[in-house]
This record gives sequence, C-alpha cells and structure tokens, in this order.
Amino acid sequence: MDRLHVRGGRSLEGTVHNAGAKNACLSILSASLLTKKTLTLSNLPALSDVDTMLEILQRLGTVVERETQDGVVRCRTSEIAEPTAPWDLVRKMRASFEVLGPLLGRCGRARVSYPGGCLIGVRPVDTHLRGLEALGARVRTEGGNVLAEAPSGGLRGGDVYLGTPAGSSVGATRNVLMAAVLARGTSVLSSAACEPEVVDLAHCLQAMGADIEGAGSPTITVRGVDGLDGAEHAIIPDRIEAGTFLVAGALTGGRVRVEGVRPDHHSALLDAFVRAGVPIEKGGDWIETQTRDPRLDPLRPTDITTQPYPGFPTDLQAQWMALMLAVPGVSIITETIFEDRYMHLPELARLGASVRRHANSAIVCGGKRLSGANLMASDLRASAALVLAGLIAEGKTTIHRVYHIDRGYERIEARLGALGATIRREQQ
Repeated sequence: MDRLHVRGGRSLEGTVHNAGAKNACLSILSASLLTKKTLTLSNLPALSDVDTMLEILQRLGTVVERETQDGVVRCRTSEIAEPTAPWDLVRKMRASFEVLGPLLGRCGRARVSYPGGCLIGVRPVDTHLRGLEALGARVRTEGGNVLAEAPSGGLRGGDVYLGTPAGSSVGATRNVLMAAVLARGTSVLSSAACEPEVVDLAHCLQAMGADIEGAGSPTITVRGVDGLDGAEHAIIPDRIEAGTFLVAGALTGGRVRVEGVRPDHHSALLDAFVRAGVPIEKGGDWIETQTRDPRLDPLRPTDITTQPYPGFPTDLQAQWMALMLAVPGVSIITETIFEDRYMHLPELARLGASVRRHANSAIVCGGKRLSGANLMASDLRASAALVLAGLIAEGKTTIHRVYHIDRGYERIEARLGALGATIRREQQ
C-alpha cells in the first residue's frame, strides 16, 4: 500500500493536461455491453477504477484491446454467456453497478452485486431499481445481489421518475438510459440528471445508433431501437480533476494552466473563484490561475453550497475546503448531496486546521498556521484535499492509503511535481 510525502511552501507554476473524465468513461465502458460490435474509446484515463471496469467487462465476455500510451481502448462483446457481475469486483466502486441496465437490456436478465465505493454516506440504489421496474423489469434481491428480469419480449418503454431527496440521481439516469435504448417503444426519463457525464454517455449511445433527445435537460426521451452498432467516441475532459489542479494553483498563489478542459463545464467553480478573489484567465480549451502574493493579495472567505450540476460539485467540496484553510476569516461550506462527505475534517485537524461541523455545514476558520502530520485518506476526493492541504503546511505531510486517490487521478504526484510541488510516492 503506497503513501505520499508532501512538503509545503512551494508555489506551483506550469501547465498540466486534463485527463479524460472518470465519471463519464466508466458508464460508457458499460455501454459497450449493448452491442456485439466494437466500441472504440479515446481519451481514456489511466485509473484503477478503469482497470476494475475493464476487468468486469472481461469477466462478462468482452474482448478488450487497450493502448495505454494513447488512452485508446476497444471493447467487443460478441456473446455474453452469463450476465453476472460478482461481488469481488463490484464492491470496489459504485459505478460498476451500471452494468445492470446494459445487461438487462441486451440479455433480458442480469445478476449484479450491490455496489461498493467511497464511504461518503448512504447511497441507495432504489432509484435505479424503480427506473428499471418502470420499463417492465421484475427486480428482487437475493444473497446481496440484484436479480432483474425483463418480461417476455424484452423491456418496454415507460415513464421513469429519477428524482431523489438530494436531487436527480446521476447513476440511475445513466443505468436506466442504457436499458431504455433497446426497450420497445418510447421512454420518458423525468427529473433526469443534467451532468456533462450523462450528456457524454448519450452522445456515445447516439453514435452507436440510439434515438435519444433531451440529454442535458431534466427530461430525456428515448425511442427504443432493435440494436446498436459499433462506434468511435472521445471521452470528455474530467472537470473534477481540472478543478483540483486549479485549486492547487490558487492555494499556492501560482500560475497553473490546465489545458484540454471544457470551460463551460466549470461555471460554478469559476464563480466561486471570482467571489474568493482568485485571479483567473481562460481560453477556448484552457483555464489558468494567476500569480499572486498571498501576503499582499489575500483571498476572501466564501460561502458555497454543493448542488447538482450546474451547481458547485460535491466532488470539489473537500478540495475547496483545503483552499479556504488558507483564507483568513470564516468560510461556510454546505454539503447537500452526501451527508457523510466530511470524513476529511478530523485529518485536516491533525494539521492544525480549525474546522467544525454543524449539521450538514462545515465552518472553516482559515488563515491559521498548518504543520505537517501523518494523515489517513478515507475516500477519493478527501485524499485530494489532504494532498492540497499538505502543499501549504509547514514541514512534511504524509498521506496514507492513497489507493483512493489512484481511483480518480492519473499519477498525481508526477503531475504536481512537474508544477513544482515537493511530493513523492513511497511503497509502504
């Protein structure tokens, strides 16, 4: 098990290229199960979660050809002998549950273990299951697995409501969307998630021959087709990774340019930067933090609330908190998506941070001296926040259990190091 050693006090400067979006490519890889033809994907990030998804596909019978150097993968699933995704793989990440919809749509039945992933709160799959039932599926739980079966003649179009108390379910939207493309008749998905990753999946499905309208809006209309073809599709840039590197630049007062981004995907983050006083420039496919002297040009505390897209992303909440640690004054961060997404608070306290939780809000008293310490990563985005906090802490900060961070960031130590950070990986 690896750990990262970070020494603070260095201003970052340079350019980093944005990798492909983890939260888009995992569901798009699942979509390869919907066709017997070859789906060719480019801009695939080199992440452990991608490795896990490819292993699940191979277990289901997919032939995978991967060019890791160029981020290209070709998936061809000529036959699915047994539509089963077992616990030993599905437990590793939540997105693996999204093979359920494609398996059910193509095979008429599926057996998928309940998912695992980051421990950031209760994330039930009932919205996924209700959505599939609205398409005619019979669903039951047995031995920790979801067993789903389509009626005779296959799934049929239906009206599907995908809302939850926290907003629209991104995973359920993608799962039901993939099941609906092969259903008989028309399906209307209401209260659908509007995230760019949902839109990217829809674009890939359309390239494969699916009839989809409205992706990116709360209502998606799907007219079922008899079958899908192969296609070529480039994964969109990862907006969470880009945001993390931009926060790193703002945190250290450096000039960090992230290239290969979609600035239109970052409206809420850019607005938060403006309110905090972070100098930013952007172009057609890049965003850059500007150099500033934190002593002469201090940032301003902010009040942000996580929301479904296009609101401030819950996946950047922990990183934004790390930034607010460096800002004199009181900042308030309110988490509305996942109630337990504050696992990083006790670890930040080890550095000397003053953060206390009140209900679903965190009150950050920033501008205090931080000193390096041993920290334990609890989940993917919390891991990134601990690395960022280490960039401004005095002395050495060691983050343990960094396998979490490898699920969502390509070689983060090498890429931060190229920007001037003092960071190294060590096998434990």
